[in-house]
Amino acid sequence: MPSRQDLANAIRALSMDAVQKAKSGHPGAPMGMADIAEVLWNEYLSHNPANPEWANRDRFVMSNGHGSMLVYSLLHLTGYDLSIDDLQNFRQLHSRTPGHPEYGYTPGVETTTGPLGQGIANAVGFAIAEKAMAAQFNRPGHNIVDHYTYAFLGDGCLMEGISHEVCSLAGTLGLGKLVFFYDDNGISIDGEVDGWFTDNTPQRFESYGWQVIPAVDGHDAEAVRNAIEQARANTEQPTLICCKTVIGFGSPNKQGTESCHGAPLGEDEIALARENLGWNHGAFEVPDDIYQAWDGREKGSAAEQAWNDAFAAYQQAEPELAAEFRRRMAGELPADFAEQAQAYIQQIQDKGETIASRKASQNALNAFGPLLPEFMGGSADLAGSNLTLWDGAKGLSREDASGNYIYYGVREFGMSAIMNGIALHGGFVPYGATFLIFMEYARNAVRMAALMKQRAIYVFTHDSIGLGEDGPTHQPIEQLASLRTTPNMSTWRPADAVESAVAWKAAIERQDGPTAMVFSRQGLPHQDRSAEQLANVARGGYVLSDSDGTPDLILIATGSEVALAQDAAAQLRERGSRVRVVSMPSTDVFDAQSAEYKQQVLPLEVTNRVAIEAAIEDYWYKYVGLDGRVVGMSSFGESAPAGELFKEFGFTVDNVLAVAGELLEA
Repeated sequence: MPSRQDLANAIRALSMDAVQKAKSGHPGAPMGMADIAEVLWNEYLSHNPANPEWANRDRFVMSNGHGSMLVYSLLHLTGYDLSIDDLQNFRQLHSRTPGHPEYGYTPGVETTTGPLGQGIANAVGFAIAEKAMAAQFNRPGHNIVDHYTYAFLGDGCLMEGISHEVCSLAGTLGLGKLVFFYDDNGISIDGEVDGWFTDNTPQRFESYGWQVIPAVDGHDAEAVRNAIEQARANTEQPTLICCKTVIGFGSPNKQGTESCHGAPLGEDEIALARENLGWNHGAFEVPDDIYQAWDGREKGSAAEQAWNDAFAAYQQAEPELAAEFRRRMAGELPADFAEQAQAYIQQIQDKGETIASRKASQNALNAFGPLLPEFMGGSADLAGSNLTLWDGAKGLSREDASGNYIYYGVREFGMSAIMNGIALHGGFVPYGATFLIFMEYARNAVRMAALMKQRAIYVFTHDSIGLGEDGPTHQPIEQLASLRTTPNMSTWRPADAVESAVAWKAAIERQDGPTAMVFSRQGLPHQDRSAEQLANVARGGYVLSDSDGTPDLILIATGSEVALAQDAAAQLRERGSRVRVVSMPSTDVFDAQSAEYKQQVLPLEVTNRVAIEAAIEDYWYKYVGLDGRVVGMSSFGESAPAGELFKEFGFTVDNVLAVAGELLEA
């Protein structure tokens, strides 16, 4: 029977071999954390390698994602569909073992990590989702939602500010099934961290309200086991287990130094490490008895079968709840959602209300919220400004996790990354809000949602210089372009209440990526539409008003500038010009339409085009061409009432007429 040391050494050997073959990677963390991983995965982690999607599995996150070979070794050894050939293909094009763990590439990888600290935030999201789903679905005698979230993290993760944001909130919410393993090896890329990281980490987490287990020998299996037992015994607090480890453990000349952090050990050093560890096997060679000792398939299948039996009993006792649980975990919307949502959109069209699009967004939430128990809303301390609270919103708290709304506090980055974890867990459609300018704080989490194609809805209000007196620090200029040029991101900037409702419907129904919803502070006038125009709103761009015959000029606008385009078009028509106004609330949705439809809306032969948007002007040349014009922003804003700012920066009928006149007279 292999010893625990042999089992951990299998991780070390596979990790150093794969990094060496790839000629790049990070062997230090996998070698240093191998003993911790062996105890956790063999004794505590509840998972089924034959079914990585089992709903009640424990979630494991490698926040220090550069140590990806630790995860890949564990998945391979325990029996996931990840072969030795996959490990040998580490960091190669189209491999299932990319340089950092990537969601969707590798069975068993729960989230994409690499940008340090975000794995911590995702793990907090997993734990929130578990606690909320348990509160909503469990019944006496039927605990169908009952699993842990475990995360590995390093010094770098804890130096990142996002770790403070999310760990503070985790303590406040009392996430008792959240367990972190801090790899306290004292080394980062630049060397010994004492020169730049001297925080008292245990005291820091104690101040958050966490249970802290300090000074655990990360190479002592019994000490690690005892710490995990203590963590699992405390269901009222999340737990931080501080593990003292040696980076690159087993490498005689490089362990404990930065030289093994992010570079291959080298063939000679690997040979010495094999000898030092007593690992007398060739590269990528694992003996059968070690494979057998690691194999988690039988144990995992038994655990899932026991849960299936428990769920069958639950289904008999609570058939409606059981059906709802299955629907939500499958990511399916209620069968009548599309029909009811479309009926609401028609109602708003008929009402014809002038209203700020942020208020229109709240009205849509009040219409759609009762249809969607999977909604998990929130705001970064701006609920009264973002208008994300709806009549059925209920705050989630330590004492009562059955709510559907999270008060995130002033934590834009943390909120957005937690939302990603909630989406990845399943059972919820998360939305969270802040001002559009503070998307900058959240930017990398928004990008990660797009990278992972997660259904997270980011609500960004106060969308332009139209927010007025708060000034340029609060006035977004380049943010819309940033969102629109992010792959897999869908971005909507509605012109009125109707487009706002359509945007919400599209975001809720979208399954293959996140959506950014961009709303105004100021009131926006209703736009009249025919039935055909109303149907075409969902196509991202459509002809809102037109003249007979081929247009002499096309005005393209979004959001609050659509009304400006309409007013300018009316005057141009009075002067005898044939003018078309195109409202384009979602450029990415429009770009995905057929060539035929795009030609109908923006005929290639009409080169006189003006785009109007109170945001960075450069983005719009893709639609107006080099010969077209853009009425947009080329500078930051100023502090003044909105009306004065729109006049100052040229968002007036007179300026649009002047710009259009230059084209028509050319």
